[in-house]
Amino acid sequence: MVPTDEKTNATAEEQVQMLDVHEKDNDELLPSPVSATSPRPASGKPKLSAAAIIPIWIVLSSAVIIYNNYLYNTLEFRFPVFLVTWHLTFAAIGTRVLQRTTHLVDGAKDVNMSKDMFLRSILPIGILFSASLILSNTAYLHLSVAYIQMLKAFNPVAILLISWTFRIKEPSKRLAVIVFMISSGVALASRGELRFNLIGFITQAAAVAFEASRLVMIEILLHGLKMDPLVSLHYYAPVCALINLAVLPFTEGLAPFYEIMRVGPLILISNAAIAFLLNIAAVFLVSAGSGLVLTLAGVFKDILLITGSVLIFSAQITPLQVLGYSIALVGLILYKTAGSK
Repeated sequence: MVPTDEKTNATAEEQVQMLDVHEKDNDELLPSPVSATSPRPASGKPKLSAAAIIPIWIVLSSAVIIYNNYLYNTLEFRFPVFLVTWHLTFAAIGTRVLQRTTHLVDGAKDVNMSKDMFLRSILPIGILFSASLILSNTAYLHLSVAYIQMLKAFNPVAILLISWTFRIKEPSKRLAVIVFMISSGVALASRGELRFNLIGFITQAAAVAFEASRLVMIEILLHGLKMDPLVSLHYYAPVCALINLAVLPFTEGLAPFYEIMRVGPLILISNAAIAFLLNIAAVFLVSAGSGLVLTLAGVFKDILLITGSVLIFSAQITPLQVLGYSIALVGLILYKTAGSK
């Protein structure tokens, strides 16, 4: 998915976030690429229960992040721009194959994509999306998987702050308390990070800012337009891939192409395939459960990722980080329940 976090994760997690944002009028991983509300299910789409799809989504979402981290830091394929571009190219091709062979991308028929909409909405949102994906993946070169998951807890706060700034959402005392809880929790988690890296922190913070801006812009420019993760990917993947391709010569040059054979083409293909499967799972996920269920599933997934980071990559976390992240998670859950009332 375009996601490679990441992000390939992006679209799937965003759809969940966007659902939150909207239900509250609202919040949430990139929510979905283009809509704040749940897309209308296509009659030809199969359905899965929440009990069936949530474990699949958690496994795929975790696998994408761990696999990317493995590529960057174990295999030392330290080319996030190239990897994101490759994921997007794979997704652009994959969604078009699915469009011709399945009903999973039938939602694209409901989108009247004009030249004006493309230039004024899809392109600027695509630029923000590309920046978010590149920065979020670059952060893995400097920070641990566990710490990045903790920093991601700040995403809803960033969305709220931008929404308040542009008066898209009215602030309230309850939301202000929740913002303070999440911010304090993330601050404590940062204070307890043993391998704090300023460059990595700034990079991830910038990724959060671009992602939040993208989601808010979606609300402003594409209000009412419904796209599930695959339909969003169908439109955004080619745009973002071309943007990244233009950036590649100035950031990583030809170096990643020389490293492909060392790492192995099968590694890169399987990596992109898992990311794409995550987006397919997201289509079923957003229609299988309520916003609160999806939020809790995301929290559980993040906890598993942090645990896995400790076990697999020997990441070190401190009691202060556990306390801070716990406070942030409580804030996230309160944020969701506040929006559901």
